[in-house]
Amino acid sequence: MKKLIDYINKHVLVNVASLQIVSVITRIIAGLLTSKAIAVFIGAEGMALIGNFQNFVSSLQNVSILGSYKGAVRYISKFREDVTELSKTISTVFYAGFIATIIVSAMCYFNAEAIKDIIFPSYNNYTLAIKVFAIVLPFYALNMFTFSIMNGFAKYKILIIINIIGQILSVSVALLLIYQEELKGALISVAIAESLIFLITLVGITNRRSLVPLIKAHRFSLSLLKKLAPYSSMALFSAVILPLVAIAIRTYIIDNIGYKDAGYWEAMLRISKYYLMFVTSLMTLYILPRFSEIKSKIEFKKEVLAFYKTVIPFLTIGLLLIYFLKSFIVLAVFSEEFKPVEDLFLWQVLGDFIKVHSMVIAFQFVAKKMFWHYIVTEALLIFILYYSSIYFINYFDGVKGAVFAHFVSYLVYYIIILSIFWSSLFSSSKK
Repeated sequence: MKKLIDYINKHVLVNVASLQIVSVITRIIAGLLTSKAIAVFIGAEGMALIGNFQNFVSSLQNVSILGSYKGAVRYISKFREDVTELSKTISTVFYAGFIATIIVSAMCYFNAEAIKDIIFPSYNNYTLAIKVFAIVLPFYALNMFTFSIMNGFAKYKILIIINIIGQILSVSVALLLIYQEELKGALISVAIAESLIFLITLVGITNRRSLVPLIKAHRFSLSLLKKLAPYSSMALFSAVILPLVAIAIRTYIIDNIGYKDAGYWEAMLRISKYYLMFVTSLMTLYILPRFSEIKSKIEFKKEVLAFYKTVIPFLTIGLLLIYFLKSFIVLAVFSEEFKPVEDLFLWQVLGDFIKVHSMVIAFQFVAKKMFWHYIVTEALLIFILYYSSIYFINYFDGVKGAVFAHFVSYLVYYIIILSIFWSSLFSSSKK
């Protein structure tokens, strides 16, 4: 643990790390408040529909920016002292994202009716939410473009502050819309939430207009776009397909069991997302940059074991507390209607426990740009997750099958990851 703290002090800065913690806590509180409002004013059926729409929104948002955020940050950071190359990077990212966003927005807007039939089966009144999302999507893309520039220039503090203020604004609007319009309001809040943050970003960058002249159409570079492609492909693969698989599983639950059960599954996924946010933030802050630095198998092995020894015990205690306090958590976060969610905790928590173990090692794929390893393992995970969910939902004749499938999928995924990195983790070689 001392090594991890020393690293953060040296490389991330204490004030930035502290702000990041505040940002994560703000996001969790915002999510908890929204979940409570949905539970009270809308109920389990509405929770299922909102889950489908959130997955749809998340998937298309990533397509609209071509999954280029991390690659853009890397190249902006690399060329921030070279005006010509910086202009080429910013122009390429901007125009590629602009074209993709306009295409996605137009397709979404003009096919809203068809999309509605897929994500809102049996419900016919929510085409408006899809059209609103299509209209505000360019603002999300602009926000992420601006974030990539600020991140590339190491403006971490302002980035995190914008995120915190943006979360407060988004949850305020969401609560108001849910209170006034119930399900329709909740769906519209999902559509505009991420785009609303651009209003805060715009205020934060008004004194940083010097970068705008660097965006020039003739500086668009196909060669740079090809260099960004591996980052984009890795980011897009999971960020687009996993939400679509979640929609497919939730829709299967709706068709074969019912809306309420799909809502219970969505509620369990929300709780899982909230408590895992701390761990994933820590891994993004420490594991990814650290893995990018290390050069030998022995260093990689030491880092993985150090994480297991220092973080996993705390994770274990935390997950045990969550499991034993499940009745209180469900009542506090949702309502009495969601009591059946308690039956889903065991396999979800065990699956998340294994998921964290596997994620730590799998970060090496991204850190070392192991493109095909990443794509193949993610494809296998997605394939197993979908088909095992269908099988176990039928086997258990209920939504418990979906959380059991989550456990089985990540257990198999962890075995695959361990087999790939077996020589690095279990060999005594120091090369």
